[in-house]
Amino acid sequence: MGKETKITATWQGGMAFLAEDGAGGQAQLGSLEGRPGIAPMSMTLASLAGCTGVDIAHILRKKRAKLHDLKVEVRAKQAEKHPKVYTEIHVTYLLWGEDLNPKDVEQAIELSETKYCSVSIMLKCTAEIHSEYRIFAPGESPD
Repeated sequence: MGKETKITATWQGGMAFLAEDGAGGQAQLGSLEGRPGIAPMSMTLASLAGCTGVDIAHILRKKRAKLHDLKVEVRAKQAEKHPKVYTEIHVTYLLWGEDLNPKDVEQAIELSETKYCSVSIMLKCTAEIHSEYRIFAPGESPD
């Protein structure tokens, strides 16, 4: 049997919930007392960004790449009718490092998207996922 995960979401009033995992990690879903929270469907995209980002950083570290920073941007389109699942997702990887090899980056992305990132693999059941990457020198601006 695989690993079991438990999340508890406690209603905070209005449309807000506080989600907590067994290790004590927390996330606010919905707006609470003027503090914005993340919408549940947006949390799915945040999970995708975090999942694939961890994979990319780990794979590049194993390749001894000199990765200094990594940002993962995710944009998505939802179906217009219920259930409003994501139908198209675009992931952009922004990587900063010294002499990062594009072939290593491409391989890391491929492994994440097809083997390691469970969130990506689940989302592929309803969405077409496209990705791209951009490599920058340390301190270089992406604009």
